[in-house]
Amino acid sequence: MDDSRETLWAPWRIEYVLQEEPDECIFCTKSSSEINDREALVLSRGKHSFVIMNLYPYNNAHLMVSPYQHTADISDIADETHLEMVHFIEEWIEVLTASMNPEGFNIGANFGKVAGAGVEDHYHMHIVPRWSGDTNFMPVLGHTKVLVEGLEETWERLTEKYTEMFGAKDKTD
Repeated sequence: MDDSRETLWAPWRIEYVLQEEPDECIFCTKSSSEINDREALVLSRGKHSFVIMNLYPYNNAHLMVSPYQHTADISDIADETHLEMVHFIEEWIEVLTASMNPEGFNIGANFGKVAGAGVEDHYHMHIVPRWSGDTNFMPVLGHTKVLVEGLEETWERLTEKYTEMFGAKDKTD
């Protein structure tokens, strides 16, 4: 068998693959005021929910909107929390459109491991910007995802645009 195929490396993924199940909920930990928002990748905060970048994104600028309340059950979430989360989704679609020009979006939630939930015990919504060709041969055949911008650079770009469009990123008052 001819094994002249090229090897594509994605060394940043090994951290995710080898990590142990965390003892603490990442959403509860990252939303804590003890952690710097930039370090935690938190983009904006409301009274009941917050927006965070996915550390292991499906695509560039893959965001998650999470309630502060720790629950896996969507029916445990109060109406005002759901409403705030939907407002965040609307705002961040505008920000992503203005700053990154995606051609579409996937919006949704995964309930249970079989449905793709990486974090099963804390309800959250995903905002995944999409571009023509973003699912091409690299992830399908090469098992490698190409991200065109680093997480810290994307955090800077998005927080600047959000502040420009909507004012302060902290809307907890």
